[in-house]
Amino acid sequence: MDDAATLSFILNHLGEERTLQRGAVTPPIHATSNFAFPSVAAMRAASQDELGNAFYTRGNNPTVEILRRKLAALEGTEDALVFGSGAAAMAAGVLALVRAGDHVVCVQKPYAWTRVLVRDWLPRFGVEVSFVDGGDLTAIDAALRPHTRLIVLESPNSLTLELQDLAAIAALARSRGIRTLCDNSWASPLLQRPAEFGIDLVMHSVTKYLNGHSDVVAGALCGSAELIRQVFAGPYMTFGAIIGPFEAWLVLRGMRTLQVRMQRVGVSSSRIVDFLAWHPKVARVYYPGSAQDPQRQLAQRQHHGGSGVFSFELRTADVAGVERFCDRLRRFLLAVSWGGHESLVWPLAVTIRDGCAASNRTGLPWNLVRLSIGLEDPEELIDDLRQALEAV
Repeated sequence: MDDAATLSFILNHLGEERTLQRGAVTPPIHATSNFAFPSVAAMRAASQDELGNAFYTRGNNPTVEILRRKLAALEGTEDALVFGSGAAAMAAGVLALVRAGDHVVCVQKPYAWTRVLVRDWLPRFGVEVSFVDGGDLTAIDAALRPHTRLIVLESPNSLTLELQDLAAIAALARSRGIRTLCDNSWASPLLQRPAEFGIDLVMHSVTKYLNGHSDVVAGALCGSAELIRQVFAGPYMTFGAIIGPFEAWLVLRGMRTLQVRMQRVGVSSSRIVDFLAWHPKVARVYYPGSAQDPQRQLAQRQHHGGSGVFSFELRTADVAGVERFCDRLRRFLLAVSWGGHESLVWPLAVTIRDGCAASNRTGLPWNLVRLSIGLEDPEELIDDLRQALEAV
């Protein structure tokens, strides 16, 4: 968000209506599943628009509605929905936009559960799928078919952090009447707003930066009022993968510090990436916008800075070397998620069951290690990485 005053207003005030809540500084938690009405007519009216009214918490809840309004404002969209996880948000967005006989194009290295959804589940219901290099617009164009209805993007993607040219892909898709859906979890709305480039639906794992405290699992979809209503009337209400009011309240609490957290991890990550890029035991660093990034110009066009998640390849002969490095770290927790206040390490070696590099079938470098930089002092983290690299 370029305007700091607008960003501060969204994060701290938008939708909170304190005059209606006895001046409460933090939003109240509406811990109710049900809502009562003064008359049959009033109940009937509310039931005819559950997206816009507090009728039953599976559809709408005042605490969740505050979060929806803030997320939509941050992404620059008309509306948003909040789910029980990022995977639920992605599934709802995809299922709302395709049906049997359709074709979907997806970037070739998406988040693992997005890959499972698209590769394993969609074909069960008669939806064809093509995986393509999202960085190659020509390849995307070549993959499109007359019955293509959706392009699934993740910019940057989860592990090797390749970008897609969102404006170019959105323009191509719209010229063919195709919808686009982009996972924006890495950047958060502060660093990238895909809707500004023409993307139809923007998805977030709210678990990550938006919450920022590693204590909530949640997801979100942001888009036009028309598309959000389509998702709401379909998979959102049908499958019920909602967020509860208490979890929504925790996310609202976490978002208060989103701006300062993103600034901190961006500065720290830049310093740590520079350290790793020149270390003799690091073969390659994957970080959008860095001096070594082959997509640096695209990153500079699409991003307003860098986040705290990046990967690198270790110079080591075997998986045991990766394990020695990770096991020796003292300031990084071995954990799979990211975006919280603590620094984390996750090696791809976790997925290699028998200790043999050849057993990796993901198409990703077996010696890949992903870091999530938290709020600790960056020099402390660099010292920890330095001593762990000595074990490789």
